[in-house]
Amino acid sequence: QVQLEESGGGLVQSGGSLRLSCAASGSIFSINIMGWFRQAPGKQRELVASITSAGRTNYADSVKGRFTISRDNAKNTMSLQMNSLKPEDTAVYYCKAVLRAPMTSGVDGYWGQGTQVTVSS
Repeated sequence: QVQLEESGGGLVQSGGSLRLSCAASGSIFSINIMGWFRQAPGKQRELVASITSAGRTNYADSVKGRFTISRDNAKNTMSLQMNSLKPEDTAVYYCKAVLRAPMTSGVDGYWGQGTQVTVSS
C-alpha cells in the first residue's frame, strides 16, 4: 500500500509565496515521475509541474518562471515552491507519483488527498 501526503497549502495574498510538500510512503521500490496537479472549481484537473527521477522538469505555461518543482529521491519527497502567486492559482493542489512496487514489473499512479491553495486579490 502506498500513501501520498501533501502539506503546505493555505491562504496567501496576491504576490505572495507558498511551498507545498508531498511525501510518499509505503510499499515503494522506485518512483519514476512525480507531479503536481491542480483543480479549480468548475474546471478540469490540470498538470502544474512534473519531475522525473533524473531531475528533468516540466511546467505548465501559466506557472513558468514563478513555480519551481524539486524532489529528494532518497526520501521519496517532492516540493513545489510557488512565488508571485495570482488569484487564478487558487485551486486544490494534488500530488501524484508514478511508481513501482517491490516484486513487480509494472508501474501505477497514486494520488494524494489534495491541499487547498487560496490566493486573495
